[in-house]
Amino acid sequence: MMTTNMFNLAGKRALITGGSRGLGFSIAKAFIEYGAEVIITGRNKEHMNKACKDLGEKCTGLIFDLKDLDRIGAFVSTVEKDHGVIDILVNNAGIHLKKDALEVSDEAYEEVIRVNQQAVFAVSRECAKKMVTRRSGVIIMVSSMASQYGIPKVIAYTASKSAVEGMTRGLAVELSPLGIRVNCIAPGFIETDMSSKALNGDKERKQRVLSRTPMGKLGTPEDIAHAAVYLSSDAAGYITGIVLPVDGGNAIGF
Repeated sequence: MMTTNMFNLAGKRALITGGSRGLGFSIAKAFIEYGAEVIITGRNKEHMNKACKDLGEKCTGLIFDLKDLDRIGAFVSTVEKDHGVIDILVNNAGIHLKKDALEVSDEAYEEVIRVNQQAVFAVSRECAKKMVTRRSGVIIMVSSMASQYGIPKVIAYTASKSAVEGMTRGLAVELSPLGIRVNCIAPGFIETDMSSKALNGDKERKQRVLSRTPMGKLGTPEDIAHAAVYLSSDAAGYITGIVLPVDGGNAIGF
């Protein structure tokens, strides 16, 4: 793919959590197309092997469970020791919980917060420690439109993603003077295998989604991936601390 110099990621190495499937895979694919090397993490060996095969020689897959908070520091150090410096971190991995708020147990709530919020901070902190010594780096968070307005039955997920947006601003203020840009992408309704199955099985809900989306269509994983490329590139060199909705206008629709 031909790219302009401002969007070129050649010579960069990105660590993408949850990169073996879904949005993470699409981000990894786009990064490679724009010249970067990628290291993707995931918990499922079968999915990881397939992703690495599809992405080719510029992809390295590592099995790691982000719930193991105590091992994150050592993991990041090992990645840099074995594979080279991490120029870009994409905090994509996350888990979901769909249940009425009054039925969500403390244990279930805590698990979502642990993966979607605590692990995101821990990975960001450990990567930032390395980036600070080089006074260069990019950290990208992945939030959700659930943090922009209330959606029923996803209280833990909503809380975790709202925290990620606050974390984006807090880290940007502290880290940007040290050469590290921190931004967040908030996907809207994106056409993935999971969302397609859910929406196609509920025509009324799909129509409701599309009716309040000014562009009148679902987004694609590539829409998110290209936003990540932009925020990681020199083209976004003066942008930090933002939450970028990629949602076809859904957040402002009525």
